[in-house]
Amino acid sequence: MKLFKLLLALALIPLLALIGRIARFFVRAQQQTQQARRSLGPDAPTLTVDGLQFRDLNKNGKLDIYEDHRRLVDERVEDLLGQMTLEEKVGMMMHPMINAPKSGELEETPSMMMPYGTSEMVVNRHIKHFNVVMARDIEATARWYNNLQRLAERTRLGIPVTISTDPRHSTMNNPGAGIKMDDFSHWPEALGLAATRDVELVEQFGDIARQEYIALGIRAALHPMADLATEPRWARMGGTFGEDAELSAAMTAAYIRGFQGAEFGPASVSCMVKHFPGGGPQKDGLDPHFSYGREQVYPGNNFEHHLIPFKAAFAAGVTQVMPYYGIPMGQTSEDVGMAFNKEIITGMLRERFGFEGVICSDWMIAETNKMFGLIKMMDSTSWGVEHLSVPERYLKAVNAGVDQFGGQFSPQHIIDLVRAGQISEARIDDSVRRLLRLKFQLGLFDDPYIDAATVRQRIGTPVFKAAGIAAQRKSVVLLKNGMIEGGTRANGSGTHPALPLTLQAANQPDRLKLYIENIAPEIAARYGEVVATPEEADFAILRLATPHDPPRGKHFLERFFHQGDLDFKGAEKARILSILQTVPTIVDIYLERAAVIPEIAEQCAGLFGTFGAVDEVVLDAIFGVFNPSGKLPMELPRSMEAVRAQRSDVPFDSENPVFPFGHGLSYPAS
Repeated sequence: MKLFKLLLALALIPLLALIGRIARFFVRAQQQTQQARRSLGPDAPTLTVDGLQFRDLNKNGKLDIYEDHRRLVDERVEDLLGQMTLEEKVGMMMHPMINAPKSGELEETPSMMMPYGTSEMVVNRHIKHFNVVMARDIEATARWYNNLQRLAERTRLGIPVTISTDPRHSTMNNPGAGIKMDDFSHWPEALGLAATRDVELVEQFGDIARQEYIALGIRAALHPMADLATEPRWARMGGTFGEDAELSAAMTAAYIRGFQGAEFGPASVSCMVKHFPGGGPQKDGLDPHFSYGREQVYPGNNFEHHLIPFKAAFAAGVTQVMPYYGIPMGQTSEDVGMAFNKEIITGMLRERFGFEGVICSDWMIAETNKMFGLIKMMDSTSWGVEHLSVPERYLKAVNAGVDQFGGQFSPQHIIDLVRAGQISEARIDDSVRRLLRLKFQLGLFDDPYIDAATVRQRIGTPVFKAAGIAAQRKSVVLLKNGMIEGGTRANGSGTHPALPLTLQAANQPDRLKLYIENIAPEIAARYGEVVATPEEADFAILRLATPHDPPRGKHFLERFFHQGDLDFKGAEKARILSILQTVPTIVDIYLERAAVIPEIAEQCAGLFGTFGAVDEVVLDAIFGVFNPSGKLPMELPRSMEAVRAQRSDVPFDSENPVFPFGHGLSYPAS
């Protein structure tokens, strides 16, 4: 018994030590918040000069050049830059995540996504750019945004905050790539926009998304993705415009025009095109968020081809660029991740293409962030330079030409490098000029606040939502319309196309009996009588999704990044084919990647490909409420053997695909 108690006591020691460390972490966080709050000045007074009003952001009682909206942007930038301390400058180079709580108040409690409180980041660390992650309620988010700007206004120079976000308008729900916001209008994902082949529609999407972003205070879009989806196993395919370079270029340019407008200014949202110079050719399709996906390979010697959409982005005036994590194997003199590669960042992006905007790294390339100082959110994605210390990684990226570090919270490393003479303050000034210029151009120094009381009237309006549904309809691709024998109550007798099914009123005695999977029963009931088994049904309607492998490791983000094989296997494949053999079956497959479905395509009565469409849109297509017109933005390979044999950097490289790029049917005119 004594031995048991001794062992128990020994086992409790590490647990108690952990609890103590966490407790100290929260005490320290509270102290940091209190210290930051004590150092704040008042709200910025209003100055009246020549009958005009100005914000006295540095509270010195006079109108500084940077506070004067009549002055040229470059004059304002230089005046402010001359007043900033080194700490304030380097804080601008951090671009971490931040939460917008349901309370609408500032989050001061550290969390997985946000290991420091808001006041600690804005006041003590001088951070003025944030990627908002958890923001579910638009009214609370609007209040939170104004509270955040009010906090920034009370800092020494009153520099406003720029809020960015990953995509919010599709069905995606991946904290590492995009989170759906329920109150926004809902559109197909980028692959679906490409399936419409409608450049004007994509520009309309950008314009509507711009208005909804601005209503909530979001002024930077961490998109679009101009990557070419030449490797179908890649987890990020759904965020691209497909594998055709010219189509992607046209869609990328239209997207940027919609967000940034004809002239970049206070009515714009700044776009950060990614992932330069093209993140599509991932080895085995594995994503470089994770160490096993660190390599980009070019067996087709096709590196230059992946630059085509980025050239279109530059021509459209894109204001920011994000390089990817991956290592472009064998393409430059050293095999290191893009953001550490001076030949990519300075030699190609700055010098060859003449890009003068902001270059922001992808997230956490220099160091990981830890909750309670213990628990990693994700590994540092410092591919190719893992052997370097954290300060050395920052040094290499700054020397490569990076202006800002996505997902990083710790400016002290760069401050120490400057003070040690390893980075000149003039080099820091170059990056801060670009960052300040965007803030001035967006009008944030003159009025960063939003009207929180009317946000619901400006987001998700009936017009915006209707436009999103119309885009979903236009993105639907009819892949197959098979012939079936007559005798069904849908189409009468004889051999005839399976689609469209006949939509009958709810009070008709001969309504179609439908077996459904992954469709809301209450929605399906509008179209037919829902039955419990395929054997009872006239037709089955299955909504499937591209298969994927289970996570390879224990990284929490892996479950959101669907990677690996693209085909149904084993019992699940047999189950699906059994339904197809029991009853005429209409299959809709959500193509977040290029599914391998030859047997399903052969045996189903009808097949659709969709890219983020609600049940009503899919059922309307099946029942002929509208005529499908979408075209595949990528090919659907015939087998996994064909996928593995293709070259990852070459488009349309799969042998004998089931459906080629551009395939898409419509119903014949009646």
